[in-house]
Amino acid sequence: MHRGKGMKFVGDSRVPAERKPNIPKDYSEYPGKTEAFWPNFLLKEWLVGSVFLIGFLSLTIAHQSPLERVADPTDTAYIPLPDWYFLFLYQLLKYEFAAGPYTVIGAMVMPGLAFGALLLAPFLDRGPDRRPAKRPIAVGMMLLGVAATIFLTWESVATHDWEAAAQQGKIVEEVPIDVEAEGYKILEANTCLSCHGAQLTGGAGPSLIGLGMTPEEIADIAVNGQGDMPGGIFKGTDEELQKLAEFVANIGNEDAEGTEE
Repeated sequence: MHRGKGMKFVGDSRVPAERKPNIPKDYSEYPGKTEAFWPNFLLKEWLVGSVFLIGFLSLTIAHQSPLERVADPTDTAYIPLPDWYFLFLYQLLKYEFAAGPYTVIGAMVMPGLAFGALLLAPFLDRGPDRRPAKRPIAVGMMLLGVAATIFLTWESVATHDWEAAAQQGKIVEEVPIDVEAEGYKILEANTCLSCHGAQLTGGAGPSLIGLGMTPEEIADIAVNGQGDMPGGIFKGTDEELQKLAEFVANIGNEDAEGTEE
């Protein structure tokens, strides 16, 4: 029924006395537009998933994973790097009010508020419009979240020391270390293992295996430092310094036993 220009009434608003079940129409009534879930639709999903799975497996075979050295729980100088999709949270923990005594704020409170706001976006903006310009609250929160994630990820990649990370994770040949040797205990007492690792394979500092230096050169570095290693770290006696230098000089040398007698 038409009443006035542009006005149209369609349908019947009366409530029927006999309630009928709301049964959807059979898909056969719409030929060419719908199909059976089993097996037609599900078979297509399986085929597409199989193609992607085979492609992914082919990539893993063609490009080996960038493995690092065996994990050393005693190496406190090792700085792990999370996967790329967690880099924005990793970068967030570097800021003053999200790290140290405020780690809980950076690790739980701030990400919780951000993801909670995204979850509440549909309830805060309940407008019927689908255009982004008509839904400023939901769209604004989403754009802010995406921009913050991209910025923090970029900052994490740009400020990370990739050369140091490759050095600390470098795979080196394993050499048996006599942890009961006196020279090793002197290294441990002077906090040398915190940088060079419990197996002396390196960490924040370089590997001490197969240096090819004389005991005198090693003793000089232990006292005066070299590169990023400052001087004055060694606090032992001259006798302990000599034992430490001889122990390090013998590690990984084919003509030396690598242990003290």
